[in-house]
Amino acid sequence: MRESLKYVGASVPIHDAEQKVTGKLRYLDDMVLPDMLHGKLLLSNVAHGNIKRIDAAKAKALPGVVAVFTHMDAPVNRYNSHKWIDGMEVVKDERIFTEKVRFYGDRVAAVVAVDRQTAERAVGLIEVEYEMLPAVIDPVEALRPNAERIHENVNLLYRKTLECGNVETAMQAACRIVEDRVETPKIHHAAMETHACLADVDPAGNLTVWTPCQVIFQAQLIIAEALGIPGSKVRVIKSAIGGSFGGKGQPVLEPVCAFLAQKLNRPVKLVMDRGQAIAGTRTRTKTIGTVRTAVDHNGMIMARDIDVLVDAGGYFTNGDAVAMAMGKKAFKLYRIENQRYTAAGVYTNTPIGGAARGYGSPQIHAITEINLENTARQLGMDPVEFRLKNLVHPYDKDPLGGPELGNARILDCVRQGAAAFNWKERYFRPKDQGRYVRGVGMACCAHGNGYYGAYPDFITLSLRIAADGFAILKGAFHDLGCGTNTTMMQIVAETLDMDISKIYVPEADTLVSPFDSAGTQASRVTYVCGGAAMQAAQKVREKMRRYAARYFSCDVEAVVMENGRVRISDKPSATLSYGELAAIIQKTYSDEAGETITYQSPGNPTSYGANFAEVEVDTVTGRVKVLELLAVHDVGKAINKGFVEGQVQGAVQMGLGMALSEEITFDTQGRVQTMNFGKYHVINAPDMPEIKVLLVEELEESGPYGAKSVGEVATVATAPAVINAINHAVGINIDKLPATPERIMEKMKVRGR
Repeated sequence: MRESLKYVGASVPIHDAEQKVTGKLRYLDDMVLPDMLHGKLLLSNVAHGNIKRIDAAKAKALPGVVAVFTHMDAPVNRYNSHKWIDGMEVVKDERIFTEKVRFYGDRVAAVVAVDRQTAERAVGLIEVEYEMLPAVIDPVEALRPNAERIHENVNLLYRKTLECGNVETAMQAACRIVEDRVETPKIHHAAMETHACLADVDPAGNLTVWTPCQVIFQAQLIIAEALGIPGSKVRVIKSAIGGSFGGKGQPVLEPVCAFLAQKLNRPVKLVMDRGQAIAGTRTRTKTIGTVRTAVDHNGMIMARDIDVLVDAGGYFTNGDAVAMAMGKKAFKLYRIENQRYTAAGVYTNTPIGGAARGYGSPQIHAITEINLENTARQLGMDPVEFRLKNLVHPYDKDPLGGPELGNARILDCVRQGAAAFNWKERYFRPKDQGRYVRGVGMACCAHGNGYYGAYPDFITLSLRIAADGFAILKGAFHDLGCGTNTTMMQIVAETLDMDISKIYVPEADTLVSPFDSAGTQASRVTYVCGGAAMQAAQKVREKMRRYAARYFSCDVEAVVMENGRVRISDKPSATLSYGELAAIIQKTYSDEAGETITYQSPGNPTSYGANFAEVEVDTVTGRVKVLELLAVHDVGKAINKGFVEGQVQGAVQMGLGMALSEEITFDTQGRVQTMNFGKYHVINAPDMPEIKVLLVEELEESGPYGAKSVGEVATVATAPAVINAINHAVGINIDKLPATPERIMEKMKVRGR
């Protein structure tokens, strides 16, 4: 590796910036195929009930309507959209269309028409009669023996415990035990682009599906399972995406759209409106956690006991996986020798839980970091000093026996963040006495880098330099708008020392992209896919050096590759461009200047972060204004500093929403009450505080150029830091998120402020 870096660490503009700002980038809803039809879903307007009758006569009679499909027309195959690789054992309880609705937003039918307006009109003409069943909205109620069963078996999906040490014995020896019960809500991903899909079928019956998804091979697998056809008959092409944040990580529309195209033998586009996307796709799981933390007189954590209830919603999907992900992360942040984590998951008659940015980390760290702040408060300790006593150190072992934590720099994050934020002065300043009071809070977080140690984690890449001097890197890359493809270009450009504008990285396509075991999930892209890109470039570089040595009749050690040219160190006149050498390799040696590799993840180090927040609370109305937020992140090495800072800023916005305003709510019958952005409140630009980003770049040895992930971990610590700041400002204990003005005033009233 060269001592100085040209591309890695630089804020290179995203590869499709010009297309985006000029409006030339074609998102899925911009795509039009010849003879294309338009589909519209009918989603359930009740939370729980058997479908007794569906009358689509009026819809079918509407001019322009081509067909109406219900569960009576669709395959009976059941699937689980969480499954992403063959052989993975999952509970299969979902169908393309259901005969029994299990949440408000469940799929009942679809209309296909010649245009979108006709399809939308026709959906409103379908009459559905339900045998109403009691709706189970509260996950605690769902566990009761007499609760209405949502599926054939009991509502309890699973129960599992992770443990190290002896929690009970350590609890008995503690000087103080602090207990909290914290509840986090169901949250909508709020991507600007709603869910959309386009499918077509060729004369041989092969399906082609365009989708703004995160895992093309997962979509291919689920479509094949749902339709009962071989996966090789399905081609999935990843389209430009207008945001996902995990919401498009599981196939939702893909099997439905593929089915419609297959049945009608014509291209069909299916697009959801905002209300359908909120109720009928996936949510961040609602989680209720009880934490008991035991400490000694010096503030050392002796034991911790965490009990979590996860609301999976109407179908299983990844309810167990997200709960286990929460548990594993709970053991990676603090040095706690005696710890127990117990998780239970339940069905409820609410929208389905699924992947969401952070994959359980925002929930578990909200629960535990609020508790730790309260523990420090009860001990009379500075929350920063309390954490510094207990945080993990670089290269600590995972107490559960998982992969080593790696070059964990959370101590650096907290120390540097506290100094930059001027923590001590702010935390210990005299309390405000007027209507507006200020407070500060902080929180720490941890998140992984892929699936190593849990699931297969590998990717196959093909890198070739053509005779025109351009390099093509082919892999199943899914750019979600965060610059994945540009990041790969930077890594290849750095390794080969060539002009980044001459590197092309296409989007994922199951027909032409080499296989990737997991796609864009689990914060694996920079660490795993970037590591693969670096290795592929290294192999191509060495191959070209070997051929150059043969061509110039010299030792390989004499071959120098830099600035897109090959030269011989002791023969200045012996020089070729990369393209010229690639042409020689083809013509003279019947080979190509390229390599195809399969790269297996070398580990799963942990990424860390700490957030520091200052808030102002209006004690008359309960309204909160976040004045400043400092986000400090242990990233190993920032491949693109501009991207990293952008990721952190966007992630903070999502964390603020979780803390203050975002929540999918229901009436007593389970009907969603927040079906648009007028009622579901995201944090808008005028409400954003000043966000400062501080990066800790202590290289992670196994990562490409020392890099590890930041995209998911960046949204984790914000919510608990803000909640802790509110509690510090007004002396209350918020235990249910989001901290709306009503909830703050209720807590203040109980306290008697």
